[in-house]
Amino acid sequence: MKILILGGFLGSGKTSVLLQLAQYLVQQSSGSSQTRVAIIENEIGQIGIDDKVLRGNGYEVREIFSGCVCCSLNSDLISGIQEIKSTVDPDWLIIEATGVAFPDKIAESLFTNLGLAARVVTIVDASRWQRIRIPLANLIEGQLNDAELILINKTDLVADLELMAVEADLRNLNSDAVIYQISGIKPMDEGLLKEIQHG
Repeated sequence: MKILILGGFLGSGKTSVLLQLAQYLVQQSSGSSQTRVAIIENEIGQIGIDDKVLRGNGYEVREIFSGCVCCSLNSDLISGIQEIKSTVDPDWLIIEATGVAFPDKIAESLFTNLGLAARVVTIVDASRWQRIRIPLANLIEGQLNDAELILINKTDLVADLELMAVEADLRNLNSDAVIYQISGIKPMDEGLLKEIQHG
């Protein structure tokens, strides 16, 4: 079971990326066996909003409502993953972290508690970057720690110079990550989907 953790601040476009990625993974199936994709959604509220979108597109979703997993991995998430592994055993598990979680901490806990490795993909909202960068510095920087791939989303909403400044700031924060620019109004190209899938 391969695991991807999608992180990013609230409203950055994680669900949109998740839907495209899940669809791509299923479409890449060859032969008679279809690639199975499981999704875990971590919410801090009591009602999952995004899960309605996901279910509307035919995906099964398990919600984890016990709060943010940014400080420690809660037992609900651990048991949820164990249940998915034993009952469904999907080819892929995509965890959509809440907008206030630290994805690298989730990955660390998965490895420590379950011996499972995960790839961290963080999505950044270019249109709000300048407004949230300083007030939410600790959260933003924490979400970018150890991200292997950073997707700068909503590029259609900012000028080229502003976009260049956002990318330069991101490279200063995480010089090891591969950075791509995307726009929520256009589908991601196959090359990027492969990069997310394989690294």
